[in-house]
Amino acid sequence: MDQIKDIHEKEYGVSPEVVYATPGRFHVMGEHSWFFKDKTISMAIDRFVYIAVSFRDDNFFNFYFKQLNDRKRISLEGFKFRKDDRWANSIKSVIFGYLSNGYSLRGMDFTIYSDMLPSAGLGIKTAITVGAAFAINDLCDFDCSDNEILAVIEKGNKSFLKAENYVADNFSAIYSSEKSLILTNHEDLSYENIPFDFENKTILLVDAKVPRIEIWDERTIYEEKNALIMGDLKERTTTVYGGWMYSNNRAEISEIFSIFPEDVRRHLDAILSEHQCVLDAYNSLRKKSFAGFAKAVNKSHENMRDLYTITCPEIDWILKRLVEINPTPDESFNPVCCGRITGKGFGRCIYAILDNENIPEFEKRLAEYAKIFGFHASCYTVKPARGVHRVQ
Repeated sequence: MDQIKDIHEKEYGVSPEVVYATPGRFHVMGEHSWFFKDKTISMAIDRFVYIAVSFRDDNFFNFYFKQLNDRKRISLEGFKFRKDDRWANSIKSVIFGYLSNGYSLRGMDFTIYSDMLPSAGLGIKTAITVGAAFAINDLCDFDCSDNEILAVIEKGNKSFLKAENYVADNFSAIYSSEKSLILTNHEDLSYENIPFDFENKTILLVDAKVPRIEIWDERTIYEEKNALIMGDLKERTTTVYGGWMYSNNRAEISEIFSIFPEDVRRHLDAILSEHQCVLDAYNSLRKKSFAGFAKAVNKSHENMRDLYTITCPEIDWILKRLVEINPTPDESFNPVCCGRITGKGFGRCIYAILDNENIPEFEKRLAEYAKIFGFHASCYTVKPARGVHRVQ
């Protein structure tokens, strides 16, 4: 925090009036099923984006990202989306959201400090957006409720960025708590923090550095007819979290899916399986069963690899080596470690959860990975963190 204060003062000649910290995050599972009103489990991590803000005496907005050594500037009168503004568009979308919802603003200076960059796919852009929304609300004494701030963020995402407003991203940045995962229910837009505290385990985020090359457009399954058909497979029940589950009648599923091409059928089948993985992970965490949780995680990665087809050989190689480090006779039923691709897919990041004493061996495998594939992975030790909060 002291660093960003000094950086802000050096950049603008004044001390910041407010400083907010917002966590990065990764999705544990379920991030590809939001369109079907399903559930997502996420983890906010103790790698924060810090945003310092102060007022100006004019109608200009200045943005400075320390780690990128990048500066952007725009006036209130000339306010518009610019593709070249990249990361700064996240803050601009918030300013747009406030202005569109009837709030008055004047010029401000922003400084961003983060040791994880937006390209990693670990929720940094969302952290910038959420941190800016809360900082502006505080600086301007708007006294907005969380729901009003969420409405500002949604307006900015949809109308300014022309992008999806991912509720699980926003909830994990705002409502997460330490030693917990957060489950977002997309059906009723609710959330729940689930205790996650296994003392002998370490959580590693691995940026595999594999360039993302999409082999299919995920938006092809985000169609209303697909949602209606998936809805027909839902069965209401009071015995599971959320009050419903998908039918497990394979004959019925096969008949319904027979109208789809093979690739769409496979992708929708992954959504069915992912729903069960989320329920299994949730139930296992409630029972404090790491083995049950790990089994659900490993199964979820198999879904992403074999059915949803968004992994790549490099990431699959790393996760296979992870399981080999500490195998057990009944590995399929009682795993001691787990891992999965996370985020948009088609490359980049995975998470791995393993015994503390096995970290050196895993790091050796990552060194082998670099020699074999030519990508030098970055590895971060992380812990579940609290959501957005003021630090000054």
